Amino acid sequence: MRKVNILLILTIALIMGCKNTQQVDDYATFIKEYESKVIPLVKQSSLAYFEASISGKDEDYQKSADMQIEITKIFSNKALFEKIKTIKESEKITNEVDKRRVEVLYNAFLSNQVDTNQLKEIINLQTEVEKKFSTFRADVAGKKLTDNEIEDILRMSKDSKKLEEAWRSSKKVGTLVSDDVIKLAKKRNEIAKSLGYDNYHQMSLMLSEQNPKEIEKIFDELDALTKDTYIKVKSEMDAILAKELNIKPEQLMPWHYQNRFFQEAPKIYNVDLDKYYQKANIEKITKDYYNGIGLPIDDILAKSDLYEKPNKYQHAYCIDIDNEGDVRVLCNIKPNFNWMGTMLHEFGHAAYDKYIDSTLPYDLRNPAHTFTTEAIAMIFGRLASNSEWMKGMINISDKEVQEIKQPAFNSLKLQQIVFSRWSQVMFRFEKSLYENPDQDLNRLWWDLVEKYQMIKRPSDTKEADWASKIHIASSPCYYHNYLLGELLASQLNHYITVNIIKSKDFNNQSFVGNKEVGKYLIEKVFKPGSKYQWNKMIELATGEKLTAKYYAEQFVNN
Repeated sequence: MRKVNILLILTIALIMGCKNTQQVDDYATFIKEYESKVIPLVKQSSLAYFEASISGKDEDYQKSADMQIEITKIFSNKALFEKIKTIKESEKITNEVDKRRVEVLYNAFLSNQVDTNQLKEIINLQTEVEKKFSTFRADVAGKKLTDNEIEDILRMSKDSKKLEEAWRSSKKVGTLVSDDVIKLAKKRNEIAKSLGYDNYHQMSLMLSEQNPKEIEKIFDELDALTKDTYIKVKSEMDAILAKELNIKPEQLMPWHYQNRFFQEAPKIYNVDLDKYYQKANIEKITKDYYNGIGLPIDDILAKSDLYEKPNKYQHAYCIDIDNEGDVRVLCNIKPNFNWMGTMLHEFGHAAYDKYIDSTLPYDLRNPAHTFTTEAIAMIFGRLASNSEWMKGMINISDKEVQEIKQPAFNSLKLQQIVFSRWSQVMFRFEKSLYENPDQDLNRLWWDLVEKYQMIKRPSDTKEADWASKIHIASSPCYYHNYLLGELLASQLNHYITVNIIKSKDFNNQSFVGNKEVGKYLIEKVFKPGSKYQWNKMIELATGEKLTAKYYAEQFVNN
């Protein structure tokens, strides 16, 4: 009996050993097949999207959509999904890097386990919406204006009638795309429900390793954290704006806040940052800064497209073409403060992508999370209003540094608080949109704007104002990551200031010429890619998991 038992145990052990070997072999075979299909298609798709963003041509957008469809066909392949699912559930892959890759791949395949025709419809519809945004020009007084030109009017004009016309004209793109965006929301929900989720918003967060309840808790905490401060600064802001516009504070409307969505703080402090950049070479400054901190970007600049062109996508983004070093940025540079900040922001993304460890598996050569790359973009984007940075990079005088230091920081602080409240609108709108796409979305939008931004809704708005925000259509359930990025940016700023700069001044660090900053970011943040779950990476890099206390320390309690 004892011998039988021993033989049985030995037999089981041999069988399990064969199974272990088989799973490892299956994994290697799966990866080989997967990479041979995906890698070339992703590169073609990225190149097509980049070209379409520049040209605005129908055929280029269609090529981009076609490539995306081919990629989704791979990730929606049920046989491939079953293979990665079996490998994951077997728990026989013991190498930590491979285990992490299996997790990432499993989530990617799971989100696409739906009918390919559904995915094709979504991709084609989203591409059509993006094309409409790209080619839309607001009609103001019979003249077609770009987004940059609309923003210039809203920022600089003191004529209420002109401001209202520009603002209302910009909102017409919302009505142009709103029906399509609602269709997109419903189609995304169909996919989410078919995979066992309540809606697309819930699925999107969970498959990106975020707990929806925890994210909502963070937003509730930030609402409580910023509300009283916001009420105070909003009252001060309204008084200043009303005086400049020669109206009463209670007459202020959305078009009086100097940008289309009040996502940026109006210029109410006695500092004109635009004037310092009017004659500046924004591209060269960006290059010199990143090179100076040990993050050379010359190769990225050489492949980027940075200036306005007819029909070109009017916003800005960074794209990693192939996860193998071809990183590019699209911008529409103008010599002003906004575009200086945008260039620093986008090349923060680019530096992150460039310096991810190239020896990692293909699918781990991405940031730890979308908001961790936003954090890097934000910590650098903030520098455009930093007087010490301006001294180091555009040679303003010591006298000017002292003159603008406090008002410039006040402007940054105001921007952070304003953006925090705007992010509340976006997060809660998208959550509710996917919970019920058939509700009165414009009413929902303005209810949230009034609650969190404390701006009056127009009584006679005829456009789908909510749909004029491109992110709702093209980057669904993403926007909350910008605010999480701001939290992490402050956390990284605190760590670098204490441990590398050896200072307690958290508001005036510029990092100009400090290659130790670049070295730290490469080793602790960039290089790991998505080797670790995002909060583990943050803890390894800063000694703590993500926390809002440093954001509060820097911008709310300061």
